[in-house]
Amino acid sequence: MGLELARGAVMLGVGGPILTAADRERLAHPLVGGAILFTRNYVSRTQLASLTRDIRSMRAPPLLIGVDHEGGRVQRFRDGFTRVPPMRKLGEAYDVHRDDTLAEAEQWGRVIADELADCGVDFSFTPVLDLDFGMSAVIGDRAFHDEPHAVAELASAICRGLHRGGMAAVGKHFPGHGGVAADSHVDLPVDRRAYAEIAANDLVPFAALVKSNLIDGVMPAHVLYPEIDSHPAGFSTVWLQDILRDRLGFEGVIFSDDLEMAGARGAGDIVARADAALAAGCDMVLACNDFAAMDDLLARWSPPSSPLLAARLEKMSGAQRSAA
Repeated sequence: MGLELARGAVMLGVGGPILTAADRERLAHPLVGGAILFTRNYVSRTQLASLTRDIRSMRAPPLLIGVDHEGGRVQRFRDGFTRVPPMRKLGEAYDVHRDDTLAEAEQWGRVIADELADCGVDFSFTPVLDLDFGMSAVIGDRAFHDEPHAVAELASAICRGLHRGGMAAVGKHFPGHGGVAADSHVDLPVDRRAYAEIAANDLVPFAALVKSNLIDGVMPAHVLYPEIDSHPAGFSTVWLQDILRDRLGFEGVIFSDDLEMAGARGAGDIVARADAALAAGCDMVLACNDFAAMDDLLARWSPPSSPLLAARLEKMSGAQRSAA
């Protein structure tokens, strides 16, 4: 199951297990290119398949449908789905039985892809490429390991499984959220490490997966790295253009993290945040939970047209169609 080309640069949350009139009005807006689903959108696999069919039927080409379905604490759909373990469990097993665990990780990627695709979901925002330094509670056991090469190997295996199921992989949270204690949902974390330290650790999994063509999308962190730039990574041309695009060579889709998070608020109101994310290099911006903010964004935002968005989404789609 491949991703279909979607034209708008906004990915929105919807209110519940069925589309309301307000949801439909938002999703019909030409700025919208996708929908992101949460636990509030799930009752059963049958209901989810009906919801995704409804979302797809609204637009031609259909909207992208994504979800955070990593496993462990961050698995939005549970009843009727296989319980995916937290990625730390794979990291612990890797230390004992590396080859067997890599095979298991690939199989988990295939399970995620098969079960989501069966219900009409295009992709999960996974794998998490953050390192587990024991500092970040919001990352915690979502991370595979504290050793960058172990993370790269395990994440590569997850990606191979996703691709075997015809599903794109989206690595997060670039360049790494594991070195800060603060949670970007409620604060702006500040990571004061030098670039050399981040490059030798946090960037290793991203660089490895980009080089191997295993990640189709990247989501940057709402984290400030003042030794590198004065803007948080998701609003930073240094991180997104100079480092991710030019230095690492990433050519896929850059999705912002949720613009409603506290870590994004320093950029201004919702429209200013979307402007800043797009100017920095994001292709699609996410607004997930605040429906008044979504309405404000759709009413007032006038982004420039981006042929690169269409090309990158088409490349993301085509790669997965050929892999399935």
